[in-house]
Amino acid sequence: MEQVTEVRAKGASWLNKYNSKLISSDDAVKAIKSGDKIVIQPGCAAPMELIRAMVRRKEELRDVLIYHILVVGSLPYLEPGMEKHFKHIAFFIGGNARKAVNEGRAEFVPIFLSEVTLLFKRGILQADIAFINVSPPDEHGFCSYGIDVGNIKTPAEKAKLVIAQVNKEMPRGLGNSFIHINKIDYIVEHDEALMELPQVDPNAKPEVLQVYDDIGRNVAGLIEDGSTLQMGIGAIPDSVMKYLREKTDLGVHTEMFSDGMIELVEEGIINGERKSLHPGKIVAGFVLGTRKSYDFLDNNPIFEFHPQEYINDPFTIAKNDKMVAINSALEVDLTGQVCADSIGTKFYSGIGGQVDFIRGATHSEGGKPIIALPSTTKNNTITRIVPTLKPGAGVVTSRGDVHYVVTEYGVAQLWGKTIQERARALIEISHPDFRDELTEFAKKTYHI
Repeated sequence: MEQVTEVRAKGASWLNKYNSKLISSDDAVKAIKSGDKIVIQPGCAAPMELIRAMVRRKEELRDVLIYHILVVGSLPYLEPGMEKHFKHIAFFIGGNARKAVNEGRAEFVPIFLSEVTLLFKRGILQADIAFINVSPPDEHGFCSYGIDVGNIKTPAEKAKLVIAQVNKEMPRGLGNSFIHINKIDYIVEHDEALMELPQVDPNAKPEVLQVYDDIGRNVAGLIEDGSTLQMGIGAIPDSVMKYLREKTDLGVHTEMFSDGMIELVEEGIINGERKSLHPGKIVAGFVLGTRKSYDFLDNNPIFEFHPQEYINDPFTIAKNDKMVAINSALEVDLTGQVCADSIGTKFYSGIGGQVDFIRGATHSEGGKPIIALPSTTKNNTITRIVPTLKPGAGVVTSRGDVHYVVTEYGVAQLWGKTIQERARALIEISHPDFRDELTEFAKKTYHI
């Protein structure tokens, strides 16, 4: 490995210890015993070589529990028939885990993202082994967790054993984002490209993209100069950022950084100069994006990564003046209840950081918590502004937490409004094809 070879040439004092920990992936995973609990670095940062090696041992293992939020890519331990060997415990359900969770082959923990790492920090969950994917060590022996610091640093520090895939493809993210080789038990040198998650579906129809564009324009209209932003990945955040080019001095405090923000940073629109917390820094927990983001953050001093229990702490978020939190939903009922994690009784994703940032933005001076969603789905055949949530649907964000709801048809401001006022405002931003039936329901039920 070139980077480590270069460091070795400098004669760093920790190199002998590094060399003594080098091992093949197949030998490293021999440390796993039946019944062990393993926490895996998630997202696009997952150590795929360690995962593959673990699965190669499947016939020797029973009842191994695997903890993580969503991982991008194929996960062989989630295949049917694997459940007697491995069981995934999901803190947030990725598309690759959805079927397994709803069939009972994997399990789901509903939890705020700010509290996932606290489970390990406080000993509620105990990890026997942590799988991590890190950059080669610097001249002082520190490896960076790179594109996912937030969800793994704390659990890895509490794990009984740490197995690291040292990978030159992992960028060196800065901030509270490092582990020294002294804290790693086994080192597997294996270089491979990181997983990627593009911003927008390339097969999306023009009319669908137009809806997202309209939502983005409506959301951007709520954002003032000097605001600090939390945005996720996907068509809505990407569309919002298209309409921020006339803004000035924006900041970022977000659970997740993605490709769409890069141009705004390069153009100086995102500069953090007016941030009240960590001025001048993009503060984040992890990255979901493509190589474009990974190259951009590598050794870039504008970035400051932290564990999720800090990034997503509502009290921390609230210290950012003009904090704007932009989150999505599957459906919103006429009282303002937000379902974002399930379709009826079928679990779809998770609570994630939505409530953390909604509440943080609420208590920020000048903050704006926003729920943004298309008004319909399935080619305009199903409304997402609904009379009532589906039976069994989870309320991720309560009606008391909701301030702004945005669709392609406008903005409904619900904070401080009565049920009748809320229903009228939400009907106004619903799809025209469904307004009559929503109005009829609201008249009978809420006496509007």
